[in-house]
Amino acid sequence: MSKIFDKDFLDSLLDQAAESPRMRQNYDLRNSPADTSQQMLNALLPGTVVPIHRHEETAETVVCLRGKLEEIIYEEVQEATDERGFREVYRQLLCPTEGLCGMQIPAGAWHTINVIEPSIIFEVKDGAYVPG
Repeated sequence: MSKIFDKDFLDSLLDQAAESPRMRQNYDLRNSPADTSQQMLNALLPGTVVPIHRHEETAETVVCLRGKLEEIIYEEVQEATDERGFREVYRQLLCPTEGLCGMQIPAGAWHTINVIEPSIIFEVKDGAYVPG
C-alpha cells in the first residue's frame, strides 16, 4: 500500500524526534534491507548533534521538506582551526520557504548539519545501509 507523507505524518516524525534523546528520528523508505540504495526521511530538532562524517563511495542528496538548517562542508587539515582536525569550507542554508530546497554533497566530502528550526529532510545515498 502507498504511504502518503502529509502534514500529520511529518508532525508525528517531529514529535518522535522530540521524544528521542538524540533529538532526531528517521523513517526508512527502503523496500527491504537488501535494497542497494539508502532513502529516508529524517526529522531533526535544534541541538541534535550529527558528527562530522563522510560517505567515501557515494554522493548524498539532501532535500529539505520543512524547516531551516545548514549543511556544513569541511576539509580535513593537518593544522586544523578546531580540535577535530577540520576546517569549514562551505555552509549552505536549506529552507524551502526561502526557495533553498536541497543540495548534493559530493562523495568523500566531510559534512555535518546545524539545525536552526525543527526540520525534515529527505536523504538519498547509493549503496546498501551498513550499520556503524
